[in-house]
Amino acid sequence: MGYVNLVFFMLFPFLCHLSFSSSLPHLCPKHQALALLQFRHMFTISPVAFDSCFAITGQWIQSYPKTLSWNKSTDCCSWDGVYCDETTGEVIELNLTCCQLQGKFHSNSSLFQLSNLKRLYLSNNNFSGSLISPKFGEFSSLTQLDLSYSSFTGIIPAEISRLSKLHVFRIQSYSDGLRFKPHNFELLLKNLTQLRELDFDNVNISSTIPLNFSSYLTTLHLRNTQLYGTLPEGVFHLYNLESLYLIDNPQLTVKFPTTKWNSSASLMELYLYSVNATGRIPESFGHLTSLRTLRIASCNLSGSIPKPLWNLTNIEELNLDYNHLEGPISDFFRFGKLKSLSLGNNNFDGQFEFLDFSSNLLTGPIPSNVSGMQNLQSLYLSSNHLNGTIPSWIFSLPSLWHLELSDNHFSGNIQEFKSKTLHGVSLKQNQLQDCGGDDGVPQATSQVELDQEGGDSPMINWQEVLMGYGCGLVIVLSSNPYEIRFGPHNFELLLKNLTQLRELDLNILSTIPLNFSSYLTTLQLPYTQLRGILPERVFHLSNLKFLHLSSNPQLTVRFPMTKWNSSASLMRLYLSGVNFTGRIPESLSQLTSLLLLVMSYSNLSGPIPRPLWKLTNIEILMFGNNNLEGPISQLLRFGKLRGFSLRNNNFNGQLEFLSFNRSWTQLATLDFSSNSLTGPIPSNISRLQTLQSFNLSSNYLNGIIPS
Repeated sequence: MGYVNLVFFMLFPFLCHLSFSSSLPHLCPKHQALALLQFRHMFTISPVAFDSCFAITGQWIQSYPKTLSWNKSTDCCSWDGVYCDETTGEVIELNLTCCQLQGKFHSNSSLFQLSNLKRLYLSNNNFSGSLISPKFGEFSSLTQLDLSYSSFTGIIPAEISRLSKLHVFRIQSYSDGLRFKPHNFELLLKNLTQLRELDFDNVNISSTIPLNFSSYLTTLHLRNTQLYGTLPEGVFHLYNLESLYLIDNPQLTVKFPTTKWNSSASLMELYLYSVNATGRIPESFGHLTSLRTLRIASCNLSGSIPKPLWNLTNIEELNLDYNHLEGPISDFFRFGKLKSLSLGNNNFDGQFEFLDFSSNLLTGPIPSNVSGMQNLQSLYLSSNHLNGTIPSWIFSLPSLWHLELSDNHFSGNIQEFKSKTLHGVSLKQNQLQDCGGDDGVPQATSQVELDQEGGDSPMINWQEVLMGYGCGLVIVLSSNPYEIRFGPHNFELLLKNLTQLRELDLNILSTIPLNFSSYLTTLQLPYTQLRGILPERVFHLSNLKFLHLSSNPQLTVRFPMTKWNSSASLMRLYLSGVNFTGRIPESLSQLTSLLLLVMSYSNLSGPIPRPLWKLTNIEILMFGNNNLEGPISQLLRFGKLRGFSLRNNNFNGQLEFLSFNRSWTQLATLDFSSNSLTGPIPSNISRLQTLQSFNLSSNYLNGIIPS
């Protein structure tokens, strides 16, 4: 035992030194640092070479000169783009993608002294037509090599096929300046048995596709490579294949397997356009359940789309252009996740009944071929960048029920039209100037006055709307750059004639008549200088969901004292800035569907009536700038609130209720400013986790502000 202890104490200093040394990072070998500096000096920096580029990570990156920061006085393992082995300090990765390098890449470059490189990325530089050196084949440890888009040219040397450990190999080109000698492509695939990704876009292979492919292959991109012959069926049976690009190889014949593909569970992208796939789309496509992108345009395909293809529920992009395919076009709406569909130059038939392209980036005028869609019932083109005039034929489509063209850049006059089918037209937020014409319909006396400063304002007719034909049964024109000024009784005439009206949104100057369509769901008349008394009938429209009469200070509103007929349907009520004078009536409590109630600046007084607490669905409640009063503690009853304002009233009491009102789980805005609140701010107000705006200014609060 003593002998063992003696040996241990003799070895202890050595063991400590060994342990300490192994924990230190190893410095880059000097000869490798020198090789990198020599490599850097072979090139100039050209900022205009690439502004940005596509990195091997699959992301766009901004170009910048990494090599300018290399300094011989620092460890090369710390240089930008250089990565070393943590144990030996050897350089194992060099990433100079998009580094603005310009100059000749010499065949005896000092780069080849980095014999232990495992990953080498030189893409998106400008090597000025340099040849690919055979010495690349000496990097026996390489697992990833990317020489894409760096202006290499000439023959790809056979020595490249020695890189048997490669997992990723990319030599994409902008032209066909790179090429293989006969049989060298076959030799490369035979030796590179570990390949996961192979990308040779625009490389002149001029060969048949050999039978030997790495079973690990996930990506095979051979765009515009002058391939010919027949594509081996084995390509479709690579178990791990996720992305297959064989675009622009017109001499390549593709025969799809007729049975289930081995790649069916993995394949997500299939690009085969401009190849020869003569015949029908086989039913075996129905097994590609992971497929997101399918492009098989210009492939001489014919016949109908096989039923199993509708099983591809994950399809987001489908391009079948320039084939001879046929069948009903409506079938393609079975693809629920589809974002892009292109079926040009085929023989599809059928008619659409519903088209919704709203909230996209569409530009230009409405295409004329829409005029042939005789069965179209609903067309939604709102919130795009469409322009030009609205064609008259669009109102004459025989089956059209609803037309939504709002929030675009349409201009000019709306041509006269009549439609027996249209139930809704929305034209708001455009630059329209007229709606009507003279076709024998009795001339209405009301007019539209364009807002202009000084001089006489041009007047244009508004006859079609008044007669119940013109702009349809959903009139939404308040965001156009003009006001509609009705003469005496003409607004009343409008509402009398439009007996099927569902929505009305106008800027007008008038009293409110008694006649309203019983179908009305939306009535928006804010900032319209309405005067007189609001007819109680408005509150008894049984289908009314949205009532907006705000900012009409000369309009007197008196609520019904009994149950409203709209109580089950009304969801949004904007009555801010009208003349109420008095208390909030208890009949409001019957609006059990109400989500939003805005009654600010309305001369309201007294307390909030107790029955109002029954409105358990309220999300937005705004009673600011009135003369309301009462204890603040009553207000905790509203559990679904997201916005709550009682600013500039006479509410009193303390805020302790905030500390236990855990039901306000969605509250984002709370404004109790300019009241008579007292006491401290509750310390556990932090329970209101969703709160974004909190205003308690101009009260009588005291104590410590919670942290």
